Amino acid sequence: MDLVIRDAQVVDGTGRARFRADVGVAGGRIAAVVPEGGGPRPTGGRVVDADGLVLSPGFIDMHAHSDLALLRDPDHSAKAAQGVTLEVIGQDGLSYAPVDDRTLAQIRTAITGWNGDGSDIDFTWRTVGEFLDRLDHGFDGQGIAVNAAYLIPQGTVRMLALGWEDRDATPAELARMKELVAEGLEQGAVGLSSGLTYTPGMYASDAELTELCRIVAAYDGYYCPHHRSYGAGALRAYEEMVALTREAGCALHLAHATMNFGVNKGRAPELLALLDAALAEGADITLDTYPYLPGCTTLAAMLPSWAAEGGPEAALARLRDDAEAERIRHVMEEEGADGCHGVPINWDTIEISGVNDPALSGYVGKTVAASARERGEAPWVTARRLLLDDHLGPTILQHVGHEENVQAIMKHPVHTGGSDGILHGAKPHPRAYGTFPHYLGRYVRELGVLSLEECVAHLTARPAARLRLPDRGRIREGYRADLVLFDPETVAAGSTFDAPRTLPTGIPHVLIDGRFIIEDGRRTDVLAGRAIRRA
Repeated sequence: MDLVIRDAQVVDGTGRARFRADVGVAGGRIAAVVPEGGGPRPTGGRVVDADGLVLSPGFIDMHAHSDLALLRDPDHSAKAAQGVTLEVIGQDGLSYAPVDDRTLAQIRTAITGWNGDGSDIDFTWRTVGEFLDRLDHGFDGQGIAVNAAYLIPQGTVRMLALGWEDRDATPAELARMKELVAEGLEQGAVGLSSGLTYTPGMYASDAELTELCRIVAAYDGYYCPHHRSYGAGALRAYEEMVALTREAGCALHLAHATMNFGVNKGRAPELLALLDAALAEGADITLDTYPYLPGCTTLAAMLPSWAAEGGPEAALARLRDDAEAERIRHVMEEEGADGCHGVPINWDTIEISGVNDPALSGYVGKTVAASARERGEAPWVTARRLLLDDHLGPTILQHVGHEENVQAIMKHPVHTGGSDGILHGAKPHPRAYGTFPHYLGRYVRELGVLSLEECVAHLTARPAARLRLPDRGRIREGYRADLVLFDPETVAAGSTFDAPRTLPTGIPHVLIDGRFIIEDGRRTDVLAGRAIRRA
C-alpha cells in the first residue's frame, strides 16, 4: 500500500454503526478495509495512527459558491480544512458558463457580491466544457484545491437566449435554451440550477422550466432550484417545483431548503409532509441545508424583479431616478418584493457582510437600520446609497431563520449538507468556513439531533448518490480515497459571526485521491482537485 490508516473508527457513509479497521490506499483508491480481527493487517510505505479518530469519506458540499475562488485561491482552506473534498458550483441559476462576451460582462456585475468582479481572473472559457477544462488545469496545470462538479445556470442560459427581458421565450429562444442545456450536459455538467428569486432566471414560466428539465432528465441529471419564495409563498413554491419536475420526469434537489421569516416559524413539518407524499408516489427528491439561522445573499437581490429588468445597468439607472427609487422603496417596505420572498423588508434583519469599495467598509458588520440611525436618515436612503456607490456589490446576512425548522429538516432521510458559502467580502457568513464541522460538533455531539453515522451519511454517500458518482462517498474497496480523519470529541467550527474566517478544529487529515491536502491540521501544497464530470 502507498498508505495505511491504522486503527481508525470507520464511519463508512452508509449509516451503519462505526467499526474499528485498518484502511489501505494504493493508486489513489481504497485498496483494503480490514476490520479489527478480520485478517492480516495491511502494510505500506506510510502508516498513520488513527487511534481515537473517525475515518469517513470526504464531505460533499452540495451548494457552494466557489466558482471563482477555486481559480484564484490555490490554498482554499475555507473548504479543505472542513474536510470538503468535492463542491457543487454553478448554483442559483447564475454562473460563468455558458457565456458570450456580452453575458460574461453582465454576469460579472450581477454576482459581484458572490465572487468579486473577477478582475483578477483570466476568463479564457466560454462553454461549460471549457470551464471544466480550466478547473482541471487550475494553477499551472496542477489542478485545484478540491474537486468540483458544475450545474448549468438557467439564468445565465436565459441571458444568452433572450437577455434580461421579463417575458415568455419564443419557440426559437426556447429551442436555443434547450440546446445550451444539452450541450452543457454533454460536456460534463451534472444538472441544471435556477435562482427563481433572481433575475433574469425568475422570468421563466413553469412551462419553460419544464421543457429544460426534460432535457436534464434525458441525461440523468438533476434540477436544483432556488425556488420562487422562501417566505410568504414558501410551501406553494416547493409544491411548484415538485409538480414541475414530476411532469418532466426529472430528479429534484431543493437548494438550501429552509422555511424562513416569521410567517414560516414552526412550519417545517408541513414541508416535510409535502415531500414525504411525493416520495411515496415515486418522486426522486433530495435537498440540502446549512446548519445556521441567517441567510446570505446580495443586497441587490432584495429588489423587486421589475427593477432589475434589462440587466445591472438598467437597475442602477432606476435607482438613480428619484421617482423610480421611491416606487422600489414602496414595494420593498410596504408590499413585500418578490426579491424578498413576498415579505415586507425589515431593515433591522439586513446586515451588510461585504462591499467591493473599501471606502464603504464602515457599513460592514452593521444592519442597514443601524447605519441609517447613525446617519439620521431613513433605512432606504442608506440602502439606496450603498447599492449605487458599490455598483450593486454589497452582500448581506439576512437574520430570518428558525432553529426548530433547521433541526426538523436536517433529520429528514433525503437531507444532504450544503454550505451556500459566499467566500467574498470582509465579513462572510460563518457557514462558508464552518458548515461541516458545525454539523458534527454542534448537531451531533452537543445536541444529538443526528447520530454521527447518520450525519456522515448525509454529508457523503447521499450526495454522491445524487451526483451519480459510482466510486465516491463511501469507504469501500475500489472507491476513491477521498477521506477525512477527525476527532469526534473535539471537531467544531471555529468560524463565528464575529470571526467568520476562523478555521475549524479537530480535523487533522484530509485526503483527495490518497493525497494529503490537510496534514496534521495544516494545508499542504497539494492540488489534487479536478472537475468531476457527469458519468
